[in-house]
Amino acid sequence: MNVIEVTDLQKRYGGRNVVDGVSFTVEEGEIFGILGPNGAGKTTTVESIAGLRAADGGTIRVLGYDPRADRDRLRTLVGVQLQESDLPERMTPREALALFASFYADPADPKRLLDDLDLADRRDTAYRNLSGGQKQRLSIALALVGRPRVAILDELSTGLDPHARRETWRVIESIRDQGVSVLLVTHLMEEAEHLADRVAVFRDGRVVAIDTPAGIVARADPEQRVRFRPSVALDDGLLSGLPEVRSIERSGPTVVVTGRGDLLSAVTGVLARNGIVAKDLRIDQASLDDAFIALTGRPAATASGDLS
Repeated sequence: MNVIEVTDLQKRYGGRNVVDGVSFTVEEGEIFGILGPNGAGKTTTVESIAGLRAADGGTIRVLGYDPRADRDRLRTLVGVQLQESDLPERMTPREALALFASFYADPADPKRLLDDLDLADRRDTAYRNLSGGQKQRLSIALALVGRPRVAILDELSTGLDPHARRETWRVIESIRDQGVSVLLVTHLMEEAEHLADRVAVFRDGRVVAIDTPAGIVARADPEQRVRFRPSVALDDGLLSGLPEVRSIERSGPTVVVTGRGDLLSAVTGVLARNGIVAKDLRIDQASLDDAFIALTGRPAATASGDLS
C-alpha cells in the first residue's frame, strides 16, 4: 500500500518552475529519503505534501486524502517537523508536549518522548533558552506525540551533535518498527544511508533518480576496487581473465583490482585456490556522496538550508 502518492507535482514562483513534474510514492512502513542541493525543490515538495502549500499542478494523496482539501482528516494521521519552526519563548518542552498531546485522542506518552529525545533534563526550560539542537529535538517530539501513521521530517538532524543525531535515528527507526511511514528530507548522506529504505534525488525541481541508497550508488559508479598485498608473487593473469575484473594496477607491493559485480568473492576465490593470502585487504567503492555529486553536479555539503 502506498501511503503517499505524488504525481506530476508542479509549483511555480515568479514564472520559475521550482517543482517541475515530480512523481514518487512512499510505501507503508517505509522510510523514504529526499536528497538534493539548495533550490532543488525538496522543501516545497514536502510542504505541499503536508498541505502547507498549494500546488500549481499535479496531484498529491496522503493516506488516500488530498492534503489541502482534507486537512482536518489528516491532522491526526500525519506528524510534521519542519526545517524552521518556533514556539512561544516562555513555553517549556513539558508544556508544549502536554498542549500538543491534548489535540489527540490517544497521544504518545510525553514523558517517554522527552526521555527518548534526551530532553528530560530540559523539560522545564523556557523555549528561548534551549539550544538549536534541543529545539530541533523538541520539534521532532511534537511531530510524534499524536502517534501519526505518517511522519514528515524536514532536515531531521540540523543542529544535532553526533551523539544526539544517532539517538534521534534510533527513535525514528523505532517508530518505523511500530508501522509509521516516514518521509525524510536530509542533506546528510550518512543519515540517508543509515535510515532510508529508498531515496529520491532532486535536481532543478525534478526527480533524477529513485532507488535504494545502494542502488543509487551502483547507478552512479558500479565499479569497485579491491586492494591487497599478496603473500607471494602474483601473476596478473590469474585475475585478468575473470569476467568481474576490468583492470589490474600495482602501487609498490599493493595490487589494485578494479571491476564490477561480485568482485571481492571472485578475487579472493582465485587467491585461495592458489594458496595466496591477501594481506591488508580493502575494498573501495563509490559512496552515496559520490553518487550525489554525479547525479546533481554539486557536493552534498551544499544541500543544507534548502528553502525552496
